[in-house]
Amino acid sequence: MVGIAIFFIILGIAIKNGKLYFLMAGYNTLPAEEKKKYDVEAIASVFRNAMFFMAFVISVGHYISEWLELPAIKFYSFYGALLVGIPYLLIGSNRKKHKLD
Repeated sequence: MVGIAIFFIILGIAIKNGKLYFLMAGYNTLPAEEKKKYDVEAIASVFRNAMFFMAFVISVGHYISEWLELPAIKFYSFYGALLVGIPYLLIGSNRKKHKLD
């Protein structure tokens, strides 16, 4: 689980700071004219925040699970992070405030 959390952190940093915008689904397939209509930096911030949130929840769940010796907590935290993080990512990145028109 910690490996997945580290992957999410690396992915968030890569998209926001590394400017690897092609990793954002849908954005990489837009024509150049359409890409100019979006604030890609703001969308990248949403991606970074979602990835960091999911990594945090997964990490905390993992360590609590180890501390309490309850392996089920790892899976609850993992799926809980996904159930909250993915909708946040989808809704947050598709908000109209990120459109420059």
